[in-house]
Amino acid sequence: MSKKINVMMCLVMCLVLGSTACSPKVAGGAGSGIVEEPDYQSNLNLLSPLEYGNVDGLSLEPGSVISIIGRAQGTPYWDAVKKGAAQAVSDINNNLGYKGDKKVKLSYAGPSQVDSVDEQVNILDEELSRYPSALGIAIADASACDVQFDLATENGIPIVSFDSGSNYQGIMSMISTNNEEATKTATAQLANSMDKSGEIILVVHDSSSTTGTIRQQTIEQEIAENYPDMKVAKVISMDKIEDEKAAITVAKNASKGENDPEITADSLSDEDVISYYMEMIPTVHGLIGTNVDTTQLIVAACDNAKADGDQTTVVGFDGGDDQIDALKSGKIDGLIVQNPFGMGYATVVAASRAVLGLGNEASVDSGYVWVTADNIEKDSIQKILY
Repeated sequence: MSKKINVMMCLVMCLVLGSTACSPKVAGGAGSGIVEEPDYQSNLNLLSPLEYGNVDGLSLEPGSVISIIGRAQGTPYWDAVKKGAAQAVSDINNNLGYKGDKKVKLSYAGPSQVDSVDEQVNILDEELSRYPSALGIAIADASACDVQFDLATENGIPIVSFDSGSNYQGIMSMISTNNEEATKTATAQLANSMDKSGEIILVVHDSSSTTGTIRQQTIEQEIAENYPDMKVAKVISMDKIEDEKAAITVAKNASKGENDPEITADSLSDEDVISYYMEMIPTVHGLIGTNVDTTQLIVAACDNAKADGDQTTVVGFDGGDDQIDALKSGKIDGLIVQNPFGMGYATVVAASRAVLGLGNEASVDSGYVWVTADNIEKDSIQKILY
């Protein structure tokens, strides 16, 4: 009888040890009841549905390759996307116990210049030639990759998109900020800061991506429908900035003095374009940028304007050190800070689900936070910044 008891005791102990081997870490020691979350959990908590922040059950084959292509590389935003994707792959390998050659691998690339369509298409060709298990891509031009997507589909490579997508029918899931909701928040905050009256300049990162198009249209629609005493006085699209410089050159040369030197388009910087329209439309007292680059250009343009006594309200998208510094110093009034880490993580999850035939949500919201000088020091905000 005692032998049977001893055997049963051993079995119970083995079951207990087995059930706790992969349990979350417990802070404060055993029995404290405090579960230690990873540092990036706040980013995953913004995802909707929440299961896209969880790699459980993603039993990929050893050596699987997930290819992720961004719209750029080497910037704070895209570095955060890459970091999130790498963390998801690491979590998958840890869950499956894969080591060495058996590890699931991440191939991450992006154009050296932001939104270089030709370079992104070349990268896409290279990635597809390696026949990855799945592809995740932030599409710089909504109509530029259809031929490559057809090729991926023919070869059984599932496609998910993130950040900016297209209408291609074979895309299995889209992981992005809810651009309409985020843009409405930014527009409302701008309007309230301007007492819901006055004119604004809108600086859009491009006119070809879905993010640029949706954000521009949403701002214009919100102003037209909800703020009768406000007006979008000028839209500057960065993929048409050379046309703006050419037009400004003609206007300036037409009005210059007889002995003044000729002005050339090459002599104008991008921020000069914004400064020019601020000067030409003196009733403008608000500006909004639709991504990190446009917001920083606005800050540079406003620095010159404020030196002449003008005061403007500036609202923008995305975080990063320069953005946060400008916010703290009062040069930016508020930022829509997206969740690129969570976006990268969820893209790997969606790609893995597509490989395994688990099904995907058509749209996954990666979330955002509204950040001002008043709330930036809060712990919940600090954990999201990148």
